[in-house]
Amino acid sequence: MTDETPQASTRSRPLAALRAMIDAIDRDVLMLFARRMAIVGEVAAFKRENTVRIRDLARERRVLADRSSRAERLGLPGGTIESVFRLLLVASRDYQASLRAELPLEVEPRTVAILGGGGGMGKRLAEMFGDLGHPVMITDVDTRLTNVEAAKAADVVVVSVPIDKTEAVIAEVGPHVREDGLLMDVTSIKREPVEWMMKATKASVVGTHPMFGPGVHSLSGQRVVLCEGRGAEWYAWVKQMLAARGLVVTETSAEQHDKAMAIVQVLNHYHTQVLGLALARMDVPLEKTLEFTSPAYLLEMYVTARHFAQAPELYGEIEMRNPESAAVMKAFAASAAELAEVIEAKDQARFRGIFEEVRGYFGDFTDEALEQSRFLIDRLIELTAGRSGAGATGD
Repeated sequence: MTDETPQASTRSRPLAALRAMIDAIDRDVLMLFARRMAIVGEVAAFKRENTVRIRDLARERRVLADRSSRAERLGLPGGTIESVFRLLLVASRDYQASLRAELPLEVEPRTVAILGGGGGMGKRLAEMFGDLGHPVMITDVDTRLTNVEAAKAADVVVVSVPIDKTEAVIAEVGPHVREDGLLMDVTSIKREPVEWMMKATKASVVGTHPMFGPGVHSLSGQRVVLCEGRGAEWYAWVKQMLAARGLVVTETSAEQHDKAMAIVQVLNHYHTQVLGLALARMDVPLEKTLEFTSPAYLLEMYVTARHFAQAPELYGEIEMRNPESAAVMKAFAASAAELAEVIEAKDQARFRGIFEEVRGYFGDFTDEALEQSRFLIDRLIELTAGRSGAGATGD
């Protein structure tokens, strides 16, 4: 053996031993997380006793900056550690919401009837109101309890049925909702359902639109739109309940809601459907494109495939019932035709002009988009490593 012979291999500890040490450290980390969450529970109690909001954005920014800088001083990747603490903060907020941190100490329980409570959104609403301490009744096509029976017995009646059934259910139960009670819906259009409810009952009326699906991991930070119909006290109650469970409440009129949804939902869904239809008809297998995928393309494919994994009836009703749908589709078609003309003509100057026009529309949001999408792409790369069978391993 010469002086130049590598010695590291003879001194290295066995891989199994090293991994066992890592496992032990990870268990210690989990115990620390558990201790942290126990203190979060005490924070929730303090906030409830002292009427303090769950989310403190200034505090969150300080925490993230501190943990990231400390990580870098320890030789750890600051961005990755910041991501870990972002998830911890989400879990913390959700736990505080589940402990009713934003509810007053004395909240009168209200009996809530979820009509369509066997569906995905109905189940999520039943869980939410139950977490907030309200007795919940559920009706659906297979329950012995009927919609009318539930409406007569409840303080709050929530219509959570498919859009094409909403008008009929509202007409069925509206006359039976107590005048001092509340009738509300969760439909993705708002002008017509609010009008139906106002006509069908003398009770208070609130239109809501949860901007999330029933499969979300947490309600914390999810957005819900509120449209007041009749009854300021019940409107305030709904707003308080939703905020107490960690939801972000957006207040608007039913008309403004539908105009906004023409962009947020109709245009977005229409774009996704056109993309999916074009891909399906171009005679190129999806797996073949994924062999060459960039993270951004893969993210786009996940969003598109996720869309088509869901019910066509849901999306069809959203797009066909929105009064602004025709104008949105016309604008989309005109923009696509113009861009196609520019590309076919190989007119780089005109292409640049369109690019700058759109960049100007997004403004400073482009900087936020770069930062946030970079975070999402980094997480996506981690989650999909070895997707093609490359046999990626961890520690």
